Amino acid sequence: MKTLLPKEFKPGSRDLKTAPTRAKKIFSTLLKTHPDARIALNFNSPLELFVATVLSAQCTDVRVNIVTKDLFRKYRKAADYAKVQQEELEQDIRSTGFFRNKAKNIKAACADIIEKFDGDVPDNLDDLTSLAGVGRKTANVILGNAYGVPGIACDTHVIRLSRLMGLSENTDPVKLEFALMELIPKKNWVMFSHLLIFHGRQVCVARRPNCDNCSVRSHCCYGKLTK
Repeated sequence: MKTLLPKEFKPGSRDLKTAPTRAKKIFSTLLKTHPDARIALNFNSPLELFVATVLSAQCTDVRVNIVTKDLFRKYRKAADYAKVQQEELEQDIRSTGFFRNKAKNIKAACADIIEKFDGDVPDNLDDLTSLAGVGRKTANVILGNAYGVPGIACDTHVIRLSRLMGLSENTDPVKLEFALMELIPKKNWVMFSHLLIFHGRQVCVARRPNCDNCSVRSHCCYGKLTK
């Protein structure tokens, strides 16, 4: 019998003690469940991934991919974004929402990429997070998917599933990132993010997780409560 809604569930101390063992089982099981898990944003360069990730805030990846299909033909280099008029870029990305702030950040970041990094998107966390609009999550997305540098991108799915699965009680993305780094081998950090995002979109959906058809239910603290 279901006793708790997903938003009401909090892992207990007993759940957290078993987290290291369960995390390994969850990873291996999800890897079999979602063998094609990967980033959903389309890109062909670190710059394109940077722009797409900025646009993805409060917007679906499907919509972003529609917008960037034409955007990436128009803007090839960081200089193209830096020199375009703010209003023109706003119109080009308008349908992604929050377009004024996104355009402002993209232009400012690309100006810094030109001035400080010779036109190349940085390949390390400190330099990336110095750019406008880039926090740790965005930086980890770029590092992991464009440069192959291990990192855990804590988006809303990763935060929500980590709590439901009893891997961490942290809802702060930075604290959660460091907590998960202790549970998952470094070589698996990027894929672990992909797996949780895939699972969160397809099975463990926000309003009503499909626990009856969840491959990791036996390792999930919330899933066990719903039996």
